[in-house]
Amino acid sequence: MQYRNRMPNVIFINFGDWSLLRRITLTDLCSGTMAEGKHTIILLQPTANKTSRTFLDFETVPLAMDGVCQLFEKRLKDLNPTMRNITYDITDLYTYIDQLADMSALVYSPQVNAYLPYNKEWIKKRAFAHLKRQAQ
Repeated sequence: MQYRNRMPNVIFINFGDWSLLRRITLTDLCSGTMAEGKHTIILLQPTANKTSRTFLDFETVPLAMDGVCQLFEKRLKDLNPTMRNITYDITDLYTYIDQLADMSALVYSPQVNAYLPYNKEWIKKRAFAHLKRQAQ
């Protein structure tokens, strides 16, 4: 695979066959606007121990964000087993994500026929937007 950058803010990816040359803007890749309905894999390493690595598989980005929130809610229930109602705000979720040894997302992009990687910051932004939509 070769990367060709001749235009600002545009990535051309050549997979060896000119018929597969694709044009994708950096804004699309970085914002995740192309990712909403795409297959998503959350890669997770809760502790520094490499054997704690696992993954979660989701059909869409919103379902993946639900899964991230459910992981956090399960953790809260484990820490507070006698509490019937547990409330949290977005900073609590951000703290949970930040304290994980590693978390990233792989979102399928049909434009490049590959999974695009996203970091914790992207996950936090997407989780916030997802929760905000649910609250409306």
